[in-house]
Amino acid sequence: MDAQIIRERVAVIESKRDALVQLLEKPDLGPLRIDVNQALEEMDDLLDEFKRTFPDSENQ
Repeated sequence: MDAQIIRERVAVIESKRDALVQLLEKPDLGPLRIDVNQALEEMDDLLDEFKRTFPDSENQ
């Protein structure tokens, strides 16, 4: 898989992060709040790891 394709796919995933943040702000989320919070934490960890692995991707 080409590095540029990986960067593009990660950018798509990163753009969807806001949807999880908005969902987390809903007061009627109930027990799903734990799952949404966990998804956000894991997404942030993966994005951080990607940026460490491909440090030049932030400039593109």
